[in-house]
Amino acid sequence: MMRTRNLRHVNSFKNSYMFFLDGGVYGRSYTSLQDHDATLASFGPAIRAGVCVPRSTGELILTRQHYMCQLLNIMIEDILDVGSISRSKQERAKRLTQSASTVHSTLAIVQSAKPGKIELPLLISNSSDRKSFLDEYLSLVCNEPVVLAHDVNVWFFSRPELVADERGRILPAHTDRYISSAFVEAVHKAVNSAAIWHYICRLLELLRGASHKAHRATLLQEISNMCQLEYNRAQSMLKRHISTGIGSKWFRRISNSSNNRLVMKGDPDLLTRENPQLQCLLRLCQPETNASQAMHWIQKLDDLYKSHPSERETLQEREADSLCDLAITVGFIQSLSLSVAIPPFNKKKGQFFASRAAELGAELDQIKTEIDLTDFAAPIENLLEPDMAKNSLNALDQCIINNMGTKMGFIYEDLITDCTLRLTERAINDQADQQAKNCFISLPSDTSAQPREVRIQERRRKDKTRPDHSSIYEINPSVERPVKGMQATEPMEPLIVKTATAATFFTLFSKSEARGSITWAAFEAAMADLGFSIIPEYGSVYAFTPPPSLALRKSIKLHRPHRSRIEGYQLLFLASRLNRNYGWTSQSFQVA
Repeated sequence: MMRTRNLRHVNSFKNSYMFFLDGGVYGRSYTSLQDHDATLASFGPAIRAGVCVPRSTGELILTRQHYMCQLLNIMIEDILDVGSISRSKQERAKRLTQSASTVHSTLAIVQSAKPGKIELPLLISNSSDRKSFLDEYLSLVCNEPVVLAHDVNVWFFSRPELVADERGRILPAHTDRYISSAFVEAVHKAVNSAAIWHYICRLLELLRGASHKAHRATLLQEISNMCQLEYNRAQSMLKRHISTGIGSKWFRRISNSSNNRLVMKGDPDLLTRENPQLQCLLRLCQPETNASQAMHWIQKLDDLYKSHPSERETLQEREADSLCDLAITVGFIQSLSLSVAIPPFNKKKGQFFASRAAELGAELDQIKTEIDLTDFAAPIENLLEPDMAKNSLNALDQCIINNMGTKMGFIYEDLITDCTLRLTERAINDQADQQAKNCFISLPSDTSAQPREVRIQERRRKDKTRPDHSSIYEINPSVERPVKGMQATEPMEPLIVKTATAATFFTLFSKSEARGSITWAAFEAAMADLGFSIIPEYGSVYAFTPPPSLALRKSIKLHRPHRSRIEGYQLLFLASRLNRNYGWTSQSFQVA
């Protein structure tokens, strides 16, 4: 390339030479500061032997060798994956196909009504459904190695270090150094998301029972702040994936920042004609885009996908999933604002949960730099080997106990309980509170942060008095998690369905590792065959409402997968949700 394409390093490295000798000096460079001719003469034997070259050439050699090692590493991982007889494999059987005309003729799709006021009980139901979705996903992350490996891969290949900094530098992509931190982030994100929506559900339940004006004002401020917290989380996830994916050229990493902060470069409006999808995505990533403004860009994306469906297929799965999560959050905030008078976000009032959650995140960031899980998770596909996922989660669980005083799940449970108790106590004393005259009972921020050692001792003291049960956010697969909302039901009679419907559900509930895959259209057709009405909502979310004849309690909201095909870990997740809500298994269906 240097001879044929005139390839040169961006820096000349004047009077600097690099040696390629065996041992610890391989790739070490030396710069001549004076008497350059004498230094060059002393380097003569090494230069003639081909082990000493100008540093500008040596840097290119090291780069080439580095990328060659990465490719060899990937090849070896693939060879081990193919040859392993113990690794959990998600081989796909022949895909089910179904003509579009047959699918559309059997669907009972009801178009969603225009946005309007939604009653509080329905808002509670929607938030509860979101909470259930995230609880189920956390359970799968901690109990299904294929889901855990997928999540760790997503976090590993979306880290900010893969974005070029102001000098065009990108840190190595394939290295074991960042696997442990990606593992911690993947598990923490699953717990954190579930906890946030759990607290939002609690707040809405309290709002439904609140009668005093001042108490309602306090609850509404707390709800507003929590919605902003969740919106910021969802927006940051979208920014993470867009900056390392379709929009990588529009972001720059600040190299001297402690957390690898990303900033956008250029004006997204320049893409209005050239790439309207990327324009909307970049607008959604901008920090100045609030939830109400985000709804405008999400609607523009929705219109674009209706007129040009192929545009959506250009997104990676992780980008489409993060966009869907943001759309769900924005849709919920919009519905909430149309139903109750939500005050604006306030940085001083009602920030107890947010401040404590930030402290928790800082503690976990420190653990990320200290914990070493490479024995179990390097390479990441090693998590698919027997007991590797379980042992890695056990190691993380024990590390958190040693460094934070108790389990991650209990910390979040205690945070939700403490915040709820503070609200309840203020509600009891609201009549005597001086601020009740202003129709607001201030729930102050936790400004007096305790030292880390004090927090750890307090958590350990609580553990001694804690009832003998596990956390609802348990990450250790060896410990059985308590499942709320599950009621014992009598065995149901098999549902008589068509052959195609039975084939869809048999694939969905298959226990075999070599699971097949199903199209979203085939799943919709199967649900329609059972009499479900299918209501498209915001983003890629669809509500499936059961018919009265099935005597099922409630509808279920599901995400249409990227590229409209359900396979791999998505089959596990969908089957788990249907089993949790309706008690269905492969034995629940019988061909007519």
